[in-house]
Amino acid sequence: MANKIEVNNAHVYYGPDHTLKGVSLTIKKNTVTALIGPSGCGKSTFLRLFNRMNDLIENCRVEGEILVDGVDIYSNKINVNELRKAVGMVFQKPNPFPKTIFENVAYGMRVNGITDKFLIQQKVEESLKQAALWDEVKDKLKKSGLSLSGGQQQRLCIARALAVSPSVLLMDEPASALDPLSTIKIEELIYNLKSSYTILLVTHNMQQATRTSDRTAFFYMGELVEYEDTRTLFTNPKKERTQNYITGRFG
Repeated sequence: MANKIEVNNAHVYYGPDHTLKGVSLTIKKNTVTALIGPSGCGKSTFLRLFNRMNDLIENCRVEGEILVDGVDIYSNKINVNELRKAVGMVFQKPNPFPKTIFENVAYGMRVNGITDKFLIQQKVEESLKQAALWDEVKDKLKKSGLSLSGGQQQRLCIARALAVSPSVLLMDEPASALDPLSTIKIEELIYNLKSSYTILLVTHNMQQATRTSDRTAFFYMGELVEYEDTRTLFTNPKKERTQNYITGRFG
């Protein structure tokens, strides 16, 4: 299986603060990688490397090499808007636009200059089906996206991310604001989506990491402590700090 992502000696600084320290790892195509660790350990900063969202933070400096499909995404030749189409992002809290359900999903296509009504309609339906939401909303596409429940709103945001055909999907604690039933739906969705996408998932929920991911990366104080097959990392961690974190001794 081919490597989708390669990170070589990545460092991130916010002004004088050295937030991410020499992280290197590879991620295979069509897998789910969970990023775990205590608050402030650098996992969300690491996640934002792949769509260059850290660029929007003042005094942020990135060093090292980050390749997606063999291309250095921090090269001067990279069109960041194109990159963000290829690398979708789903945030912690559902953030639908104050538009209809249909227009929430169609938005990215319209911004990217797609005007073919049939194509947009087809892609909206396909994306809502992929996000396991179509059956719940197909008769109310003209209603506001804000009228949906929290769990439905998050799946709508996932559909919106999928509609522009990314190859990588970044998820920053996508279920942390949701009730248990909605969380199960999001987890099932993550599992089903990996056949088409490479997914990076930041989660504080270790059971969620074990249920959804193929590999898990444990971050602590800006360092990648351990990166392993998920089952191995949770049942037989090599590092004492990993053991202490997953058994609840700190974090």
